[in-house]
Amino acid sequence: MDLLTQIVLGAAVGEKILGKKLGNKALLYGAIAGTIPDLDVYAGKLFDPITAIEIHRGFSHSILFFVLLSPLLGWLTSKIERKRDVNFKQATWFWFLGLFTHALLDAFTTWGTQLFYPLDIRLSLHSIFVIDPLYTLPFLFCLIMVMRYKRENPKRQKWNHLGLMISSGYLLLTVVVQQVVRLKFEDALAQHNIAYNRKIVKPSPFNIILWNTVVETDKGYLIGDYSFFDSQPITFDFYPKQEELIAGMESAKVIRQLQGISEGWWLITESERKLFLNDIRFGLLSTDRKNPEFSFSYELISQNNSVQAVEVTNKSGGRAKQLLSELWQRLKGN
Repeated sequence: MDLLTQIVLGAAVGEKILGKKLGNKALLYGAIAGTIPDLDVYAGKLFDPITAIEIHRGFSHSILFFVLLSPLLGWLTSKIERKRDVNFKQATWFWFLGLFTHALLDAFTTWGTQLFYPLDIRLSLHSIFVIDPLYTLPFLFCLIMVMRYKRENPKRQKWNHLGLMISSGYLLLTVVVQQVVRLKFEDALAQHNIAYNRKIVKPSPFNIILWNTVVETDKGYLIGDYSFFDSQPITFDFYPKQEELIAGMESAKVIRQLQGISEGWWLITESERKLFLNDIRFGLLSTDRKNPEFSFSYELISQNNSVQAVEVTNKSGGRAKQLLSELWQRLKGN
C-alpha cells in the first residue's frame, strides 16, 4: 500500500499496544514500524534496477525478518522507555505487529508480498488497489481524533478501535466484493465458451466499483472489466503473448528475472522497432485497448550478445487528468 496508509496503520497499532503508556509517542513508534519494511527500496539501490524490483516486498516483508528484528527493536525501546514501564515483551510484541500488519496489508494488493520467505511464495489477494481513499481517509480521521486526547483518556482507545474496525471491515468488504465480481467474470467466460488456465480479478485504481480481469489462455490473454453500474454484457479483448518476438533471447538472465517478477503474467509487444516485455497483472494504462499501453513495461535492449531491460516510466506523459477522466467515465457504467 502507499506510504500514508502504512503510516496510519502502524500508528494505530502503536496506539493499541503502547498508547496508554506513551500517548502520542506510541503513534510515532507505530508510524516508524509501518515504514520499515519498505526500506528495501533503498537497499535495492545497491543492485541493478531489475534486481531491485525483484527483491522488493521480499525478505523485508517476511515473518522471518519480523521475528529477527522485533526483539532487537523491542530491547532498544524498552531501554529508552523504561521510565514509562514499557517492558521488553510488550515492546517486542508491538514491533512484530507493527511490521507484520504492514506486510499483511500489502498481501491484499496485486503486487503481493513474500510473507513466507525464503519459500518462493508470493501472497497476492488482488482485492484492493495500492491507493484506496475509502480505506485510508476514515482511518486517518480516527487517528487524528486519537491525537486530540491525553493518553489517560479512554476516548483515545475508542477512536482507535473505531478506525481499526472501519479499515478492517472495508478490507473484508473488498474480498467479498471481489468474489461477487469473480462470479460475474466466470459467467461471462462461460457464455463465450472461453477455456482458460487462470485469471486475476482486481479493482481499478482508487475504488472497488470498477473491476478488471486478466485471463490466461493457451494462446495469450483476455482483458475485460466490469462496473456495478454496467448495463451491457462483459466483453473481452485478446492480446497474444508473442513469445516468438524474443526467440533466441529466452535464456537471458534479465528476461528470466522479469518473467519471475510477473509470476508468468507477461507478453511481448513491439513498437517503433523496439521490444517490450509487459507485466500484465496491472492491466492497461488507458482504455484504448486497440493501441495497448500496459501499466508496467520494460524495454528489452539486445547488444553485444547480451540483453538488458529498462523500465518504461512516466508513460502517462502529463495525461493524468485525462486518465482519471476515462476511469471516472468507465466507472459510471458502459
